[in-house]
Amino acid sequence: MSPIRVLIVDDSATVRSVISQVLSTDPEIEVMGTAVNPVFAFRKMEQNWPDVIISDVNMPEMDGLTFLKKVMTTRPTPVIMCSTEVGDGARAAVEALSWGAVELVQKPEVGLKGFLNDHARDFVRAVKAASTVDVTKLGKKKRPAANSLSATPEKNSADAILPPLELGRLRNTDQNPIIAIGSSTGGTTAIEEVLSILPKTTPGIVIVQHMQEKFTAAFAQRLNTLTELDVKEGATGDVIEPGKVFVAPGGKHMMVKRIGGQHQIVVKDGPPVNRHRPSVDVLYRSVAKEVGKNAIGVILTGMGDDGAAGMLEMRQTGALTFAQDAASCVVYGMPKEAVRRGAVVRQLPLTEIPGAICRELTKRALK
Repeated sequence: MSPIRVLIVDDSATVRSVISQVLSTDPEIEVMGTAVNPVFAFRKMEQNWPDVIISDVNMPEMDGLTFLKKVMTTRPTPVIMCSTEVGDGARAAVEALSWGAVELVQKPEVGLKGFLNDHARDFVRAVKAASTVDVTKLGKKKRPAANSLSATPEKNSADAILPPLELGRLRNTDQNPIIAIGSSTGGTTAIEEVLSILPKTTPGIVIVQHMQEKFTAAFAQRLNTLTELDVKEGATGDVIEPGKVFVAPGGKHMMVKRIGGQHQIVVKDGPPVNRHRPSVDVLYRSVAKEVGKNAIGVILTGMGDDGAAGMLEMRQTGALTFAQDAASCVVYGMPKEAVRRGAVVRQLPLTEIPGAICRELTKRALK
């Protein structure tokens, strides 16, 4: 097989040099060139188009988000975005995911060379993973307004949205349902699509999306603007209630704990599980233990097998479990492994998952 051809675009000579050295140690990767900014990058790409692009977010002449949009409209290509930014910079990096970026990689503001060398494996893994992604399934999609009842069921399943009255009945029972969602590569846009359809009376939702710590708060803030639900980064002590969504903070594990008559968020340090922190398995196992048959588990697009073992535990306790199907996944890795292990009750296209959740909740409410 031909090596994966990579173009590195960054205004820092140190970044260009070190990432080039890091990637060149792997025989399956070829650094075909570097560029100080997107303008020079496009000049090089006119002659030789790369398989994967690594791009900084903040650059002169043209910023990384504008560069990404131009790449995705010219010739869709896997792009890994790097950022040292916080605040607005982190928000721009997260927005890049909605425009088709495959992954975000965090860079420190100091100790850059040592950091890049220490995380050499992460860059190699990211490039290899990006090269397998179907970028035509990434990027902007037209989505219906949340709780829209005018759309056709084939397009967004919004006809199955739960009436507030029925969800009110559900809240008054002792079921305390919780929806647990896990995802990785391609998952940010998949999560957006699911949450943008669910109504504000949906039972509490907990989410693990594989993402580094600098970006999860910005991701939660972005989701909060796109849905009727109240979305925030999870913190220990948060009470899981209808209409609220909690995103696991990067660099920490997030779990669910029943305390008295409430389910609460617990955030803890700990070693990576399945190479990830936060880990989907850690969340799912806590949901299996603390929520049991009242839970609904959803595993979305992503590479690897994180979440498969935890989802199996959820199913064994009686929870209903859904997996995104292969045709709608950006990477059919995590769902495939969950299916292989017998952890999944039903596989569905992404557009049908919100409706399936709502139908299940309606059925429970009317019992």
